[in-house]
Amino acid sequence: MTDRLKDRPWLMRTYAGHSTAEASNELYRRNLAKGQTGLSVAFDLPTQTGYDPDHVLARGEVGRVGVPIAHLGDMRRLLKDIPLERMNTSMTINATAMWLLALYQVVAEEQGADIAELQGTTQNDIVKEYLSRGTHVFPPGPSLRLTTDMIAYTVGRIPKWNPINICSYHLQEAGATPVQEIAYAMSTAIAVLDAVRDSGQVPAERFGDVVARISFFVNAGVRFVEEMCKMRAFGRIWDRVTRERYGIENPKQRRFRYGVQVNSLGLTEAQPENNVQRIVLEMLAVTLSKDARARAVQLPAWNEALGLPRPWDQQWSLRIQQVLAHESDLLEYEDIFAGSHVIEAKVDGLVTECLAEIERIQAMGGAMAAVESGYLKAQLVSSHAERRARIESGEEKIVGVNCYEATEPSPLTADLDTAIMTVDPANEARVVAALHTWRDDRDEVRAQESLSALKKAAAGTENLMAATLECVRAGVTTGEWSWALRDVFGEFRAPTGVGGAPLAVAAEAGTPLAAVREKAARTAGELGAGKLRLLVGKPGLDGHSNGAEQIAVRARDAGFEVVYQGIRLTPEQIVSAAVAEDVHCVGLSILSGSHAELVPDVLARLREAGSDDIPVIVGGIIPSADATALKAAGVAAVFTPKDFGITEIIGRIVDEIRRANSLDPLEVTA
Repeated sequence: MTDRLKDRPWLMRTYAGHSTAEASNELYRRNLAKGQTGLSVAFDLPTQTGYDPDHVLARGEVGRVGVPIAHLGDMRRLLKDIPLERMNTSMTINATAMWLLALYQVVAEEQGADIAELQGTTQNDIVKEYLSRGTHVFPPGPSLRLTTDMIAYTVGRIPKWNPINICSYHLQEAGATPVQEIAYAMSTAIAVLDAVRDSGQVPAERFGDVVARISFFVNAGVRFVEEMCKMRAFGRIWDRVTRERYGIENPKQRRFRYGVQVNSLGLTEAQPENNVQRIVLEMLAVTLSKDARARAVQLPAWNEALGLPRPWDQQWSLRIQQVLAHESDLLEYEDIFAGSHVIEAKVDGLVTECLAEIERIQAMGGAMAAVESGYLKAQLVSSHAERRARIESGEEKIVGVNCYEATEPSPLTADLDTAIMTVDPANEARVVAALHTWRDDRDEVRAQESLSALKKAAAGTENLMAATLECVRAGVTTGEWSWALRDVFGEFRAPTGVGGAPLAVAAEAGTPLAAVREKAARTAGELGAGKLRLLVGKPGLDGHSNGAEQIAVRARDAGFEVVYQGIRLTPEQIVSAAVAEDVHCVGLSILSGSHAELVPDVLARLREAGSDDIPVIVGGIIPSADATALKAAGVAAVFTPKDFGITEIIGRIVDEIRRANSLDPLEVTA
């Protein structure tokens, strides 16, 4: 068989970006030289949530989980010497997607590119931000308007661009079952398409072009047969929805188009070398079946549960894709699952269940109404709690974590401090200084006039893309663009889902949770309190709240009174709440790498408030050296992904409360 008869491989990407635009540009050009066939840009949390690097909430977050892009100059440096007219670029950006697309377009124009030829994707799915990832800014209505305006603009001006990537990826990480993953993503797609149709911005005869540019971004877990069936079910449901609800007759326009990042949630800190085989199995779920094969694949690195991967680690993940595509015979065959009665039965079952859940959501008023009511979030928190309970009980096995834990020393992690890449703490100051220089050097009058025009457009009904492009050209910053729209639209704090989550672990006599409940109750009694009070805090911009929510739910079930106000809080707000609520413990959750900045700030503010006797515990992706430093600074305990037993963690919290209050250790057996 010759290469000419093979299917074309999928787009191969690595999700990358860190520190500065210059450093990320160097990384992109190096990855492209290694055979990567598309860019996947990771932006830092301030960029994703509409803050400039000098904002108080950006402290410790600049350049951590992605590249900081504050203005046109940053975007020029990020894309220097990369020919955008010939590139396929995925940008993981949501609330500020319109802003980043405008920056990208202007840089392309400066390169001399025909913007009609630009190819790529802006993630731009705000619903899953309310449910799982937490980088939302505006309320659901205005957010949907921004998405609608972008879709209408790109269909007319950048027709090869995918203006939205409906994301089920993050739903699975937040606990979604395959049925929930499909149903919630499809409900989001329906909400978006209804909004575009009803806006009147796209002529009815062009609506097929809108449908044809809707893409999806999915998750592939290690149960690869079920995951492959999930993708076949996704395609069938999308074909049915677009044909029956929107009357799209052209089968090419109804085609289910998706990219995938395999499941980072399933990567383990314990025995991290096992992550390599997990990544391979998860990739097979979205590549083996020709009729349900991903259009683009990006794989995490084996060490992502430890910290920021190095270029070599990303190369390893890229090579996994290249070996499958170029050494195996996978691309030489038609769909190898066609006609399998086992696969067909599984797919049929998923389709039936998903359509029923989609109907349930439509009966509530659609995806946006189901977000605002808290239904979707509560369902996800509940599903996640049930999964964590299965892992803790051993019913769901994770090799190296809750079974087969004995291991030889790993040469990959012999020196943990060099097994990951770290961001220079001085980087943030340099980025902030460059931002101030940019503001000083721009035409301030033009910048302010463009912001005024943006506010006026936002207060009306016109498409916001033209006003956004003028802001880009006038030198406006990411934070200024976002604050102008905040002034008009307001901000939104999404439901946490904690209050509505049912009991996931029984506290029957003899169980570990019953023992922890008794220990918590006796400790509360000794302290003269009705219940122990735990504040769960998310300082900074890290919106990955799954872990914090699970701690909050389990502490509640263990008899605690839990104070959880959601994401995106300053250290000052967290300390104020701790003092006002007279809590017995403060638990901080940070997965973005900003713990070295934010945790000492919380400790210092507690001292200033005279409440340094309140123990502080920290959970997140925290390298061992950082954990040692945090404990030396006064943190009572540090928990990382290897600490999967939530009930055990709650018991440790009770122990730290007793220690902080000079109570004798209390052993209560299950």
